[in-house]
Amino acid sequence: MAGQMCWLAGLGGDTKILHLREQPHKKWAPYTSFSQYRVPDLQIRGASRGWTTYQALRAAGWTLVPTADAYSPQYSRSETIPRQS
Repeated sequence: MAGQMCWLAGLGGDTKILHLREQPHKKWAPYTSFSQYRVPDLQIRGASRGWTTYQALRAAGWTLVPTADAYSPQYSRSETIPRQS
């Protein structure tokens, strides 16, 4: 399974930056913590921090988790566990 991505607030602010986790049971961490996946940010004023990394990982099959669902049990377990109705 490829990892998961989510746009969450950065430290001390309302601005959202890309957060990653390699497995659903792991904690979210800023994309800058993952040097193996990080792509240099655009040097354009107002560009979202992590946008180029997001694009690369999306193309590699990573899943985008909606911000509102980042801590939902649905997104915190392995996809091999059947969902209950």
